[in-house]
Amino acid sequence: MEIIEPAYSWLMGLGENYGVNPIIFAVIYVGAIPFFSLSIVWLTYNYKRGVSIVLPLLSAMFFFISAYLYLLIAGENVPWWVYIIVFVILLTGSWTTYKKIRTKITHQIDDL
Repeated sequence: MEIIEPAYSWLMGLGENYGVNPIIFAVIYVGAIPFFSLSIVWLTYNYKRGVSIVLPLLSAMFFFISAYLYLLIAGENVPWWVYIIVFVILLTGSWTTYKKIRTKITHQIDDL
């Protein structure tokens, strides 16, 4: 308990310094996970059926970056290195997601 209170104060202080509420960021981040997952299911379903994957891909991308969009839009005086970290996180996550989707699509094609 001795660690939690100072950590919470530090985190909320960061939010005040940069105009971003860490709790809202966390809620968006966690809340977007099921919608991102459903978008991926929708994408693979459309691909399997030969239907356009553009809309589910855009949906997945939006939910993937939604918390970071909040940071970039609502944030004030955010240090430049935070933008680099966000970019690296998004790039790494995008590559991982691409590989997972590719694997899922390949397995679905093999099942046909």
